[in-house]
Amino acid sequence: MPQAGALEPREERPGNTGRTGSVKKILIIRLSSIGDVVMASPLIGAFARTWPGARISWLIEETSRPVLEANPRLDEIIVWERFKWRKLFRQKRLFFLAGRIRSFTRELRSERFDIVVDAQGLLKSGIWAFLSGAPVRVGIGSREGSRFLMTRVVDRSGAGNEMSSQYLLCAKALDLDTGDFRMEMPLTPEAERFGEEFARSLGGPFAAFSPFTTRPQKHWIQDRWKELARQIRKEMGLDVVLLGGPGEAEPAARILPEGDPGSVSLAGKTNLQQAAAVIGKASLLIGVDTGLTHMGFALGTPTVALFGATRPYLSLGDLPGAVLYHPRECSPCRRSPTCDGLFPCMEAISVDEVLQTAGDLLRPK
Repeated sequence: MPQAGALEPREERPGNTGRTGSVKKILIIRLSSIGDVVMASPLIGAFARTWPGARISWLIEETSRPVLEANPRLDEIIVWERFKWRKLFRQKRLFFLAGRIRSFTRELRSERFDIVVDAQGLLKSGIWAFLSGAPVRVGIGSREGSRFLMTRVVDRSGAGNEMSSQYLLCAKALDLDTGDFRMEMPLTPEAERFGEEFARSLGGPFAAFSPFTTRPQKHWIQDRWKELARQIRKEMGLDVVLLGGPGEAEPAARILPEGDPGSVSLAGKTNLQQAAAVIGKASLLIGVDTGLTHMGFALGTPTVALFGATRPYLSLGDLPGAVLYHPRECSPCRRSPTCDGLFPCMEAISVDEVLQTAGDLLRPK
C-alpha cells in the first residue's frame, strides 16, 4: 500500500488516473550531474503536458544550471549553492552557513509545492524534497535513507536500457503524459550566435570530440583519439573540434595531431551553453560517458558514445547515434574498478570500430 499522500499508479487503484486535479506547483530535484540533468529533462515536458497551467520549478546545483537556463517550459530554476556552502564550512564560518541554510529552506517552503519529484534519489536530494514541505514527495530509486523522506518511491529496477528510462518509468507511474518523452537542451540566443559564428569560421563540416570526464575508468585510450582525429580528417573530410573544461586544455593538446590546421581545441575556451551550441552545429559527435555526449543526443547530432566502466543506455530509439560497449565479467564497475588501471572494456574499442560506426551513421539511408 502506498503511504498517505502518494500518487497511486493506475494498476493499484482501477479507475484512478493517479493524477491530482489541483496540482499548481511542481518541483523537480536533480542537483547534478550535467549528463543526468539532460537525461531527466523529459520530465519537464511530461509535467507541462499533464498540467498545462502548473508552475514547474527545478532545484539544481550551480554547475549544472546552464542545462536548464534556456528552457522555456521551466518557470523557475532554484540554485543550491552547494560549493559556496562547503567553502563556508571549511572556513568554519558556521554562523553564516546556518543563516544561509535557514534562509534557503524558508524560501523553498514558501513556494508551497504540491508535488516534488526527487529524480536523483540520494540523501542530499531527498533532504531538500522533505524540507520543501510538499505533501507528495516521489523518489526515483531512493537510497542512502532518502526513501524514508518520501511519500512514495518508484523502484528503478524496472527501467530498461533506453536513455532516460528510469525517468520514463517514474512518469508512467505518476500517469503523466509521456507521448513525446524527449530530452531537452535549449540554447540561449548568445550560445546560438556563438555556435553559428564558430561553424562559419571553420568554413566546412566538422566532428566534435568529447574525450574527458571525471573518472579515468571512463576514458578511452589517448593515442587512439589522436589516430581517430587523423582518420576522420583523411577518410571523412571533417575537421576535428575538441571540447573540454578549463582543466583539460593541456591533455587536449596531446590528443590533437600536431601541425594539423583542421584540428581545433576549444577545451577551456567555452562555457557549457557554448559547447552545446558547437555540438549542435557538428556533423558528428564522438565522446565517452560524459555530459557533453548526452547533450549530443538531446541536440539531435549523430553521436557515437564509448562506454565501459558504466552501464550504458543500449537502446536509442529513433535518436541518431550508436553506443559502443564491450562488457567484461566485472562490468559495469562504476566507481570501483578491479583491473589495476588496465580498463580492458575501453581497450576493446578500436579506432576502426569507431570509424566504421561513424561512417555508418553519416551514410545516406
